[in-house]
Amino acid sequence: MEKIDQIQSSYEIAKARYAELGIDTESVMQALNQIPISMHCWQGDDVAGFESPDGELTGGIQATGNYPGKATTPEELRGDIDYAMSMIPGALRLNLHAIYLESDVPVERDKIEPKHFANWVEWAKGKKIGLDFNPSCFSHPLSADNMTLTHPDEEVREFWIRHCIASRKVSEYFGKELGTPSVMNIWIPDGFKDIPADRLAPRKRLADSLDAIIAEPISKEYHKDAVESKLFGIGTEAYTAGSNEFYMGYASTRDIVLCLDAGHYHPTEVISDKISSTSLFVKEMLLHVSRPIRWDSDHVVLLDDETQAVANEIIRHGLLDRVNIGLDFFDASINRVAAWVIGTRNMRKALLRALLEPSQQLKDLELAGDYTSRLALMEELKSLPWTAVWDHYCVSQDVPVGSDWLAQVKQYEQEILLNRK
Repeated sequence: MEKIDQIQSSYEIAKARYAELGIDTESVMQALNQIPISMHCWQGDDVAGFESPDGELTGGIQATGNYPGKATTPEELRGDIDYAMSMIPGALRLNLHAIYLESDVPVERDKIEPKHFANWVEWAKGKKIGLDFNPSCFSHPLSADNMTLTHPDEEVREFWIRHCIASRKVSEYFGKELGTPSVMNIWIPDGFKDIPADRLAPRKRLADSLDAIIAEPISKEYHKDAVESKLFGIGTEAYTAGSNEFYMGYASTRDIVLCLDAGHYHPTEVISDKISSTSLFVKEMLLHVSRPIRWDSDHVVLLDDETQAVANEIIRHGLLDRVNIGLDFFDASINRVAAWVIGTRNMRKALLRALLEPSQQLKDLELAGDYTSRLALMEELKSLPWTAVWDHYCVSQDVPVGSDWLAQVKQYEQEILLNRK
């Protein structure tokens, strides 16, 4: 009880400090709690899925590490996600890939149906959360040469078109069953290891393939189409058909969602700087918040400058209704449940700090040309007691405060994870 009293006392001080800037911390916490963050299922099993017992990754994707306790069944994975979510405050969603289907018999990817994801839907209903979806255009014999929707062989290309069309039906099913639209994101590994002679033809095939995929209208009340660019991948170092320029043009002309992934650009590029520009030409965005180290390595999200900048851009410009926040990282070298908790709580912390900022005051100073005051206020905000608000928020949501969650994860590891084969 003493700790709770200390948290409350610290919060009252913080509340008064922020009130001096015109910030109502109670309203901030209410707003924060309603911002959904879509957690990604693939952190729990190293992107293996349940399509085959091998679960071997190919096509520009690689998980490294062999920490014990990886989920190997849908029940184990849902149990791990449940446990992680119990330590994360605020509205949550879950993002699934097509390879996380459940079936007693093998199902080809172009034959997936809503029934193969019925257990996920029932689980989501019980948790009162939404589901998002992705076709899995990788780790398959027909993606072995890093070509799917751009493949020069029409039969191969048609297979992946059918897979994406089937995936849209699954996504629509999620939206109808759960009462919240599912964002279905298409990412492909297509490209060349070395310099191509023809950069245009694969992109022409990609545009035609995507047009065929989204040809059947589906209400945005249930389903939203998204496309995701990438700079390069393993085996596609020289060229990717789905570049930033390609998908920016495609999403804006087809009125679909554009996905910005933190690791899919040049090392000096950041997605935070792209949000405002993209908002002028694309109605809706999907973010894959991740942490690249030298390449698209998908490390666990930190509360670093870029994560904070992403949150600031969303909040400062009033884009919450146009930006879908998703996470995309997978680290097999650490406790996988802990990775979810660390990364998702960090995204929520960044949103809190952004909501605690007097954005209009900063904009007014800038417009008046008072850059001195703008800089001074921005720097002073960094040392205001936002952590006291965070601790109070965690208490109000009945989740662990500070690092208290770590002991619980360690106990879960001893009792559950280490007893898995």
